[in-house]
Amino acid sequence: MSTTGSVPAALQRYADLDQRLLAAVKGIRILSSVAWPASLEDRMIAAYAKGQFSLPEVSYQAPDFSAERAELAAIEREAGYDDPLGEYLCRTAESWRIAAEMLEAVGTNGVTAPSIVLYGRPGDVIPGSDRSNLDAARYFVELADELGSEMIADDERVNLTAEQLRADLSASLDEFFGEPIITVEVDPELTAKAAAGATRIRLRGGTHFSEYDRHQLLAHEALVHSLTALNGRAQPLLASLARTSPRVTATQEGLAVFAELISGAIDISRLKRISLRILAIDMALNGADFVEVYQFFSNCGQSAADSFHSAQRVFRGVPLTGGAAFAKDNVYLSGLLTVHTFFRWALKQRRMDMLRHLFAGKLALHDVISLEPYFESGAIAPARWLPPWMQHMHGLAGKLAFSLFVNRIHMGKVQAETLSLSL
Repeated sequence: MSTTGSVPAALQRYADLDQRLLAAVKGIRILSSVAWPASLEDRMIAAYAKGQFSLPEVSYQAPDFSAERAELAAIEREAGYDDPLGEYLCRTAESWRIAAEMLEAVGTNGVTAPSIVLYGRPGDVIPGSDRSNLDAARYFVELADELGSEMIADDERVNLTAEQLRADLSASLDEFFGEPIITVEVDPELTAKAAAGATRIRLRGGTHFSEYDRHQLLAHEALVHSLTALNGRAQPLLASLARTSPRVTATQEGLAVFAELISGAIDISRLKRISLRILAIDMALNGADFVEVYQFFSNCGQSAADSFHSAQRVFRGVPLTGGAAFAKDNVYLSGLLTVHTFFRWALKQRRMDMLRHLFAGKLALHDVISLEPYFESGAIAPARWLPPWMQHMHGLAGKLAFSLFVNRIHMGKVQAETLSLSL
């Protein structure tokens, strides 16, 4: 078969469309377009800590993505759904087109609907269940509250400065990759505690981190987000696998939180924080304004700064008066539950290869299944790097096999007396 470079000639059309897609979305930056200035946050946090509540005044610069949207629509038409590669490109281009429409509406209620299309709604039903994401969030919050008074967070009091954590993570990553591929930086303007790209991880300046934070950042940001981006950069056919498209966000964030879970880097407080954000999105959609959502987080035990940052995540890019929300934080819990189910399904089907394929780039679960012929042919390369817990498949299989079986036990039928008499 003749080739153009390293791409088979029969597939060159898809590689060309993929390059066009990347060029079209180069200027579409979702989170930076809806971010708030750090100076505003500092002033408002200080006022809120004193009980001086007012709605922040946030202004946005709405972009014009009409040319990008037209190109993305053209890519969708040309790619078609006749081949899994075409389907991948269509779905990816469509999600970027919806994201562009969302950002063009920044600062208005028009952000809400497309953000729900991209990230889901709290009331959405979890695949394989009759429960919703909202039900799961309430469960984890209630469980965390019940356990809170009985548990001592032994690592929670260990404070690391951002600079100390930067040095620590840098050393760990250099050892894992065998060379200094990823740079860790401290960014005082960062809203989130951390953010990861292929070769750079940023930590929010002026923040202290616990040992749990350290483990979570290594498992979540570095050894999933950065790792899958690096694997995506090595792809010979689809260069877009190095960049997180809106349609893969739920899988990528779910995989990152699953990595925390499977490697023992998550605690019940972390699950509570993730769950509270989903409850807050639901509150905002139902009319709660920014101050009410801030007070909700504060009443749930978060500090003034954390409560403000949590509320800000819900209201990024939308009016602060209630009835609107930026739904991205909906994906963390729903993504975790769906990825966990996918891992168990893959074990049951004896398809551990699919789990390794999940790390080959920025993929959705659907892609791992639909693109299987191209993994088999080598057109899509296997993951060069896997996180440590994926390198020990027997250990992973043991954990998943155990969860598959114990899920058959109905806890409603279990009594403590029965357990004690059986041992």
